[in-house]
Amino acid sequence: MDLFSSATENDTVRNAPLAERMRPRTLDEYVGQEHLLGPGKMLRSLIESDQVPSLILWGPPGSGKTTLARVIANATSAHFIFFSAILTGVKEIREVLKEAEDELKYHAKRTILFVDEIHRFNKAQQDAFLPYVERGIFTIIGATTENPSFEVIAPLLSRCKVLVLNPLSDAEIGAILRQALGDPERGLGASGVTATDEALAFIAAQSGGDARIALNTLETAARLVKNDGITLETAREALQKKALLYDKGGEEHYNVISAFIKSMRGSDPDAALYWLARMIEAGEDPIFILRRMVILASEDIGNADPRALQVAVSALQGFQLVGMPEGRIILGQAVTYLATAPKSNASYLGIDAALAEVRKSGALPVPLHVRNAPTSLMKELGYHKGYRYAHDFQEGYALQEHLPDQLHGRRFYEPTGRGYEKNIKERMAWLRSLGENATDEESSGKQDAPSAPKK
Repeated sequence: MDLFSSATENDTVRNAPLAERMRPRTLDEYVGQEHLLGPGKMLRSLIESDQVPSLILWGPPGSGKTTLARVIANATSAHFIFFSAILTGVKEIREVLKEAEDELKYHAKRTILFVDEIHRFNKAQQDAFLPYVERGIFTIIGATTENPSFEVIAPLLSRCKVLVLNPLSDAEIGAILRQALGDPERGLGASGVTATDEALAFIAAQSGGDARIALNTLETAARLVKNDGITLETAREALQKKALLYDKGGEEHYNVISAFIKSMRGSDPDAALYWLARMIEAGEDPIFILRRMVILASEDIGNADPRALQVAVSALQGFQLVGMPEGRIILGQAVTYLATAPKSNASYLGIDAALAEVRKSGALPVPLHVRNAPTSLMKELGYHKGYRYAHDFQEGYALQEHLPDQLHGRRFYEPTGRGYEKNIKERMAWLRSLGENATDEESSGKQDAPSAPKK
C-alpha cells in the first residue's frame, strides 16, 4: 500500500500544472517580496527562527501568498494546517479547531493555521477563531486579495500583522520562467524546450505580475513548439489561447476600459454597453468598472447634469447590495444614463487650473476682509473689516473680491452652454452684471435688483 500510495502521489505531482509543480519549497527558491524576505528582513528572520506570529498576507493573485505559507510550513516545527475558506463550512472549522487543541494538549505542539481566501469567511466564522488565537492554541496566517481593513473583522485584524505582497516585477517573473525551463525534475528541463529572451520578456510583461499566469502561458507555449523552441510568435499564440477574450493583467485590459470610457464620453450608449458586456463576460471586477464611472460622472459630465454623479454613486451602492447577476441591470442603466447625458469638463479643468495656480504662486495671504475676527486684537488689525454679508443684499449677492489681491478677477471655472451648465453660465453672467452696474443704493440693498434669469 505504501509503494502504491507513493507511486500515485508521484503521478499526481507529474500531472499537476507547471505552476503547481514549480511552487517554491524553501526561502532560497522563493522569488520576489524582497521587502519582506530579503537578507535581514523581519519576516525572513521570523521564519528562520520558527517564530512566525499571526499574519494577514494581502496581495494580488499570483504574488506568492499561498507559496509563502507553504515555505513557512516546510520551515516550522509546528503542526501546520492548510485551510480554504472557499471549500470550508462550519463543520470543518470545528474539526480544525479541535485538532489544534488536541495537538497542544496531547503533544505540546503549537499549530499554525493557514486560511486561504480568508475574506470569504463571514463575521461569525471569523469570530470563531478569536478565542483560539487569544489563548495561543494556534497562530493564524490568512491570505487575501481584498483590503483586510474591509474584509477582516477588527478584533482579528488587531491580533495579526498585515504584510503587503506586491505584484511581481517583469524581471522576477522572468527569473521564475527561467527556473521552470531549466528544472529537470519539476519543470521543463527534461523536455529540452528552449525559449528566446524576447519570448520570455513578452510572457513576463503580459502576466500582470502574476507568476501563475506566466507559468501557465509558458506551459501552453511548450506544448505548441516543434523544433525551434519557444519564439515570440509562439508566446503570442499561447497567450491568445490562454486569454482570448480579455487579459485582465495585460494590454487588452487597458484597451477595453479605455474604449468603454471613451464611448460614454462620446455619448455612444451602444458602444458603451458593448464594452461593458465584454468586461462583464471576461470576469472584470464590477466595482472597478463602477469606480471609473463615478470618475467619469464628474470629469466628463460635471454640472452639465449634476444628477450624473448621483446616478453613478447610487449604481455603486446598489451593486454592492445585490451583486451579480442582477447587478448587470444596474450597470446597464447607469452606463446608458452617463453615455446620453450632456457633457462638460469645466469643473475638471477648473480644479486643475486652481491647483496649478497654487503650485505656481504658493500660499498667498488671505484678504483681511474675509478673515474672521474672534478677538479684539484681530479686529484692531483690520480682520473682517469691510466684509459684505451676502444675505444683507438684493438677491443674496454682494460684489466683493474673495481671492487674494494678487489674483484679483482671476477665473478658474468657465461653465459651458450645455445642459444644466447653461443655467449656471447665465446666472454667473447675471450676477457679474448686477455687481458691475450696481449703484451705492442697490449695493446696500435699498432698491430692487434686476430679475434673475429664468431657470
